[in-house]
Amino acid sequence: MKSILIVTLAVTTSLFAWLYFTGKNSAEQSQKPSAIETIMARRSIRQYHAIPVSRDTLMQIMECGINAANGQNKQSWEVRIVDNPTTMAQIQDLMAAGNAELDPAMVKGCMRGAPVMVFIARDLNYDFSAYDCGLLAGNILLSAQSLGVGSIVLGSPVRFINDAENSAEILHILGYSENYELCLCVGLGYAAEAPDAKPRDINKVQFVD
Repeated sequence: MKSILIVTLAVTTSLFAWLYFTGKNSAEQSQKPSAIETIMARRSIRQYHAIPVSRDTLMQIMECGINAANGQNKQSWEVRIVDNPTTMAQIQDLMAAGNAELDPAMVKGCMRGAPVMVFIARDLNYDFSAYDCGLLAGNILLSAQSLGVGSIVLGSPVRFINDAENSAEILHILGYSENYELCLCVGLGYAAEAPDAKPRDINKVQFVD
């Protein structure tokens, strides 16, 4: 759970980092939402249309993801994308079987019905890899938003996979290298809802003189 908290902080940092992103020229800016508009418009989506996201679109999102700031350019992540419904169902079934003490419907539902799941693992040999993965995820969220793709950051699948009795079997499907640990999941898909923004407490931000 500690690594998930670290990742959450890093995701937040990445969102603010996008404030510095601008298009190559004013013409592009007139056709695309600005970084600030993208940040303020993004919501966590929990209902999705059953419409596939093309792999071309997904690769564009991932290219933005891997261009995230990261320590010493170690790129201390490995990313696995599951967009095949059969593979998705297999992973969900294994998660439910590996957490037999829990309600299977709850375990399977933890992916929120997103048609695409991005599983992000961190390099255990690098102390700051959780931060790097969070920054990667932040770029994924915002680039997806700019392309009209909804997203949600998910911690429950990480717990259900890492704590499952059959964890090794699930991780074998994802095919990570040795010494990598699953630390974060991002769901992607076309939104079937338009949730309102939740209030944010600006008083938690203070200048130090």
